[in-house]
Amino acid sequence: MSWKNLYGLILLAWIVVALPAWGQEGVFLKEEEAPKAVLPEATAFERRVIPSDGKLQEMIKQRISPTKTSLWELSYTTFIAKKVASIIGYAVVVEEIGKHRPITFIVGVGTDGKVKDVALMVYREPYGGEVKDERFLAQYQGKDLKAPLAPYRDIRNVTGATLSVEAVGRGTKKALALVEIVYLRAAGKQ
Repeated sequence: MSWKNLYGLILLAWIVVALPAWGQEGVFLKEEEAPKAVLPEATAFERRVIPSDGKLQEMIKQRISPTKTSLWELSYTTFIAKKVASIIGYAVVVEEIGKHRPITFIVGVGTDGKVKDVALMVYREPYGGEVKDERFLAQYQGKDLKAPLAPYRDIRNVTGATLSVEAVGRGTKKALALVEIVYLRAAGKQ
């Protein structure tokens, strides 16, 4: 076998191995599209930025315990979803670290404190992008803060994406806790 053929085989093998990683990273939803993706029945959204301070972080930690999550956001972008004049839910943009980089997603929460839907906004890892698939994200619908939201417990894992699956679960719990603290408790619903 000549060096050219050997080099060609090595290059082909590298492409075959690297190919699954291509296309995993990306921006899938812009902020202005994201609330409608998780609460499609809404006719209007009111955007609110909730500052994160030590008190809010401690309240979130208490509500999601024993789950441990990052609370590094300086603020949370939230949306109050309305249908005509009635509030039908809330959406929260959250970030969680996957294996190495943050995953940005939005969680839609109903006025009952249960997940309506989850959608990936930005995925920054070379592998594990299957967590953006609707089939995977549909598992979160109807879950609340009492649910583990963990692989091998109440969420099916994605082979090769365990850390991304765990990140989506932690971030979803963080969003549920934030909605409970900021919106539902204030409305007397929790």
